[in-house]
Amino acid sequence: MISRIGALRGAVAAMIVALTAGTAFAEYPTKPVTLVAPYGPGGASDLAARIVSATAPGYLGNGILVVNRTGAAGVTGSTYVAKSKPNGYTVLLSRVGSQAAVPAINAKIPYKWDDFTFLGLLEQNPFVLAVKADSPYKTFDDLKKAIKSGKKLSYSSAGVGTLLHVAMVIVLNDLGLPPDTLIHIPFKGGGKAAAAVAGGHADMIFQNLSGVISQIRGKKLRALVISTKQRAPTVPSVPTATEVGHPNLHVVVGWSGIWGPKGLPADVTKKWVATLASLKKDKAWNKMTKGLGSIPSIMPPAETKAFVKKQYETIKEIAEKVGLAVK
Repeated sequence: MISRIGALRGAVAAMIVALTAGTAFAEYPTKPVTLVAPYGPGGASDLAARIVSATAPGYLGNGILVVNRTGAAGVTGSTYVAKSKPNGYTVLLSRVGSQAAVPAINAKIPYKWDDFTFLGLLEQNPFVLAVKADSPYKTFDDLKKAIKSGKKLSYSSAGVGTLLHVAMVIVLNDLGLPPDTLIHIPFKGGGKAAAAVAGGHADMIFQNLSGVISQIRGKKLRALVISTKQRAPTVPSVPTATEVGHPNLHVVVGWSGIWGPKGLPADVTKKWVATLASLKKDKAWNKMTKGLGSIPSIMPPAETKAFVKKQYETIKEIAEKVGLAVK
């Protein structure tokens, strides 16, 4: 009798262990996940994050709360995630600026480009050089002539060291001009930077198409050139960099991804990879992403890391060439 009771207890204990082990993966996430957007509301980072929060919860298994932690060209929000507990409840809406451009330019920030768990790339976004809708510069050639004439014009960006900043330095370098040819006016986020041009407080911006598409459609901004090799369906009248004689500008492309703190558990990583794989086929996510002028480009972790590394190295090389690097 005693042996039967002992055997029963052993069987029950084994069942509990098995059930506990079996539900460990299913339990994540047991509460909403915080998705940190490192730039301000209305910019490309914020918009990409909110599309994820609207479409991914059904695949992830819980809600996604977008929190804007702005400052220092995306470094503030990125650092917050990098130093967060690696439990899957705080992840980053990664951006080319804060995750590739800034680390490539400034070696003194609190993190390196690969100090994260790469969960996957979301989308790629071409850049457009835009001016106010009633600007006297109707074409890229008009603007180029004004810049080369020595006229002191200004451009806005999402902050010092962001891709919006580096992008204009790349334009000037391609024109054979030094970085200080134009007046740089940095803002906390691409949304505010675009609004500054639309409001006449800066002359131009080289911004992600997703960050200015609404102003272009609303006839508040005019795009003069796009960085892709082919014209974009969302702005078909805008000539490509090759068409205006500056194919080197094709290197300027934005992107969004999902990163976690370094050391994220394998089951959490697996859950996010599966979630992004489902998003890749999700009609609503694809429609909203394309609606911003972005190209859906969901990639698995290893491919994502290789993609980011290549762009990081390209930006670092350019930054050192034009004297923008901080060591």
